[in-house]
Amino acid sequence: MSKRLIMHIDLDAFFASIEQRDHPEYQGRPLVVGAKPGRRGVVATCSYEARRYGVRSAMPISEAARRLPAETVYLRPDINRYGEVSHQIMSALQNLSPVVEKVSVDEAFLDITGMERLIGDAESIGHKAKQLIHDQVGLTASVGIGPNRLIAKLASDYQKPDGLTVVKADQVEAFLSPLPLTVLRGLGTKSAPILQRLGLRTVADVRRLSLLELRRQLGNLAGTNIYQQARGIASDSVNDQSTRKSISKETTFGQDITDPAILRESLRWSAQEVGYVARQEQRKGSLVTLKIRFRGFDTHTRNRRLATPTSADQVIFKTAWELYQNDPWGNQPVRLIGVGISGWDDAIDEEEKQPDLFGDPQPETDARQDRLYQTLDEVSGKFGRHAIRLGSKRANSKAGSGSE
Repeated sequence: MSKRLIMHIDLDAFFASIEQRDHPEYQGRPLVVGAKPGRRGVVATCSYEARRYGVRSAMPISEAARRLPAETVYLRPDINRYGEVSHQIMSALQNLSPVVEKVSVDEAFLDITGMERLIGDAESIGHKAKQLIHDQVGLTASVGIGPNRLIAKLASDYQKPDGLTVVKADQVEAFLSPLPLTVLRGLGTKSAPILQRLGLRTVADVRRLSLLELRRQLGNLAGTNIYQQARGIASDSVNDQSTRKSISKETTFGQDITDPAILRESLRWSAQEVGYVARQEQRKGSLVTLKIRFRGFDTHTRNRRLATPTSADQVIFKTAWELYQNDPWGNQPVRLIGVGISGWDDAIDEEEKQPDLFGDPQPETDARQDRLYQTLDEVSGKFGRHAIRLGSKRANSKAGSGSE
C-alpha cells in the first residue's frame, strides 16, 4: 500500500494578486485589499510590496495607512470575482487529483497518494499543480507536500511566496524541530507563553516534554494535541466537495478587536464568501454557526437553525450578527470571528420539504431570491463586485473589512 501523500496549496496574497494581475498599473506597488484609510475596518490581505512595511492581514486599516507610502493602492474586496477565480483553480486541480478539499477561497488539500506512478515523484506533482494554476489563472501558489495535513500545511508556509516544499515521512521530525513552537495549532496568546516561560522556543523543545507534563501545563485536550503535533502526528484524510460537511470563513485579527463596527464588517464579508461558495456548489444550509475567539484561545460557537435552508449572503450575515449581539460578550477583545453554514438541504427528509398548503408562499419567495443571487453572481463575475450589489442596512457603521 502506498504511503499517504497529502498536498496543501495556498495561493499567494490571493486577493491582491488578482488585482495586480487584472490591473498592470498596480504591479510593483504596495496594494491593500480591505477597508480604505479614514474608515474603520481592517486589511483583508495585501501585496508582498505592502508586507515589506510590516502590514499584514487583519491589521486595522488606520495602522496600515500610517506605515505605507503615498503610492499605496487601496481597494475594497470583490468577493464574487475572487470566488470565480477560486472556482477556476479548484476545477483545474480536479484534473490533477480526484480528491480536492477546498478549505477556503485560496486554500485546498489534495490527496495525491499513489500518483507517483502516473506523474513522477512528489516534487514533480507539486510542480505540475503550480503549473496548472498558473496556466489557468496566471497566479502563483505555494505548495507543501507531506504525510498528513499538518505537515503539508506547514510545508506550504515554509517558502512563501511561490514555494514548493516536500517533507517525506522520515523527514518529519527534522523538519519540525527548528520551527518556532507557535506553528503548532492550538497554541494561543495564553498557552504559548506558558511553554515559553518554561524556556521552550522551538518544536524540538516542546518534544522534550512528556505527555503528562504537557497535559499538566495546558490541560488534557490541548496538551494531548500539542504532544501529537510536535511529533508530526495529524489527520491524513482529505474530503472532496461531495462530502463537505460545512462551509465557513474566519478572520483572525493581528490585534485584538473591540470595535463592533469592525467585527460586523468582518462577519459581513465572511458571509458573502460563504454564500458565494455555497451557491457555486449548489448547496443550501439550515444551520448557521458563529465562531468567536477571545484572548487565551478562549473559543465559543453559537448556532441557529433556520426555518428554510439558504445560501443567501444577507441571511447568513444577519443570523450570525444576531447570534453575536444576543450573547453577553461584553467588551472582551476579539482575536477571531467567523461564520459557517451546514445542515445541507439534501439531508432534510422529504416530508420536511413539503410546503405548508395553508402557510406563507415561502418557496416562491426563495425561488425569487435564488434567481436574484444567480443574476448578481453572473454580473459580478463578469464586471466586478462594484457593478451591482444588494443594499444592506448598516446600523451605526461605516466600517469595511474583508478576509482572505
